[in-house]
Amino acid sequence: MSEAKPPLVSIITVCYNAADALTHTLESVAQQTYPHIQHVIVDGASTDHTAEVVKRFPHACFYSEPDEGIYDAMNKGLSYAYGDYVLFLNAGDTLHAPDTLQKVFEHLPDADVYYGDVMMVDAWYRPLGLRSETTPHKLPADLHWKSLRFGMVVSHQAFIVRRSIAPHYDLRHPYSSDIDWVIRCLKRARKVVHTRQVIAHFQTGGFSYKNRLPSLIDRFKVFRKHYGLLPTIGAHLYIALRAALFRLRKGKY
Repeated sequence: MSEAKPPLVSIITVCYNAADALTHTLESVAQQTYPHIQHVIVDGASTDHTAEVVKRFPHACFYSEPDEGIYDAMNKGLSYAYGDYVLFLNAGDTLHAPDTLQKVFEHLPDADVYYGDVMMVDAWYRPLGLRSETTPHKLPADLHWKSLRFGMVVSHQAFIVRRSIAPHYDLRHPYSSDIDWVIRCLKRARKVVHTRQVIAHFQTGGFSYKNRLPSLIDRFKVFRKHYGLLPTIGAHLYIALRAALFRLRKGKY
């Protein structure tokens, strides 16, 4: 009996006028010891030197054209992807170590979803701590679609999903479609595996952070859709209390 073919991983990176940040992401993917990777770069018709940067990395598949926002670009990335699994790394985000994907796909059982933690880093890539330790969001030992009813407990950059169950992003949620996407992926997943490792480094101050209030409103709509109105109201009261207690413990008051 022949050995099973190693799965191909499509890493999707969306960007716009972020050439310098994109360089870090491209280098991180190029350094992976796991060879079965398709790196899809979806660029929103940048006017900086993004195209010149990508040319230095022959492994990358580059698509540049105007889009209707970050989630429209992510949908394009899904359309261009042909791997068995997909992972989204935004420009500036990096994989934790050269053997990160090798540890996942050569040492863990077959699954529909693999997930782990992320290291938060600043603009100069200095580590700020694990997301599960520096935010109120604790990474569940057993991730389920109901695990997200109190917030985004798993980072988008540490969530690897089988492409055949990955839906397109719902553009009706312009700020929180990533949370909706993760929930819908988990609803379709039959087996979810906790990798118990750091998968990516995530730069703080991203899209949702810069649009804080609209993002919170949109998140409420996502939760109401999946969990119902009254449970969502209760969950948001809990989220607010949890955040206040977390800041208090950290000495921020």
